[in-house]
Amino acid sequence: MQSWLCMGGAILFEVAGTVSMKLSEGFSRLIPSVLIFIFYGLAFILLTLALKKIDVGVAYAVWSGVGTALVAIIGFLFLKESMPLIKILFIALIIAGVTGLYLTTTAP
Repeated sequence: MQSWLCMGGAILFEVAGTVSMKLSEGFSRLIPSVLIFIFYGLAFILLTLALKKIDVGVAYAVWSGVGTALVAIIGFLFLKESMPLIKILFIALIIAGVTGLYLTTTAP
């Protein structure tokens, strides 16, 4: 369970780093630019800890899939990005795939 908590933290920090990239406006804003490196550093630390108990293929799929879905949702809700129906469908497929990986993963 601790590994999955690390995974959750890694995902949240990765999402925060990606949103900071957008807010940095091409490294022209200091605070978001610095936060990119802090958030990604924390994300990789937590991901590394999660990999102690979670298979790398599953961990990477969950980390990137959930992160992608969250960034798309944040982009729509807070950054005024478009969210056509087809985009919602594909985000749902990502979530379904990640859920399937989680449910079919056995503890080592």
